[in-house]
Amino acid sequence: MYAFDYHRPATLKEALSLVAKQEDAKIVAGGHTLIPTMKQRLAAPGHLIDLGRIPDLVGIERTPRAVTIGAMTTHGAVAESADVKEAIPALSELAALIGDPAVRHRGTIGGSVANNDPSADYPAACLALGATIITSKRRIPAEEYFRGLFETALEDGEIVTGVSFPIPHKAAYEKFRNPASRYALVGVFVAKRPSDIRVAVTGAGSNGVFRWAEAEEALAKRFSAKSLDGLKAPADDLIGDLHADAEYRAHLIGVMARRAVQAATER
Repeated sequence: MYAFDYHRPATLKEALSLVAKQEDAKIVAGGHTLIPTMKQRLAAPGHLIDLGRIPDLVGIERTPRAVTIGAMTTHGAVAESADVKEAIPALSELAALIGDPAVRHRGTIGGSVANNDPSADYPAACLALGATIITSKRRIPAEEYFRGLFETALEDGEIVTGVSFPIPHKAAYEKFRNPASRYALVGVFVAKRPSDIRVAVTGAGSNGVFRWAEAEEALAKRFSAKSLDGLKAPADDLIGDLHADAEYRAHLIGVMARRAVQAATER
């Protein structure tokens, strides 16, 4: 590590002021990505702004149509929330699959969404459920927010304050985990919404999270796992690495999608 100034604001206003004043500042949520990156000297911010003491960024609110989760709410809190379990059980189950207990009780939904790791779980839920990313400046639909590997629509000085998830009719998430990191080699979130059916894939796309249009079209005709029989995601734009090549990931997308649809229909 190296010398830097550490700030722990008590309000969002104070945090935004610090971000505006310090050109080389980085925001810390759970810190599971930034701190290891700094230890490896791949990042060297002069200022760290920790959002951990801002109470307005923590909490879960349920309305008849949506569940809104504060950015600094931990994965563990999402997994254990009675409101989330009742309204969107797939989201609770997704949170319970993230990392290990230490990661779940430190990592936050806002940090995950802001980082947009191509193998993270929440981006698939956001895209499939049609979530809205709430920031200090505006509300951004998930379709416009996720823009590529580690890339989002966030502007300089903009902070994620929460995520609002519309409540679907049915939904489920299935992922094939890396046994070491527990990141998704492939994760598929399926949502049957009032207006449409969405299938979002994480862990596989060379440009990050994406929707599988062919699967959505098949499920729109009949929401059944059998509707996906024989359907295979194209491997052209998928990741190939030491864990799995593109063809294997393409196969896994089909397997996880069928499992997710089956799980959703059994609720």
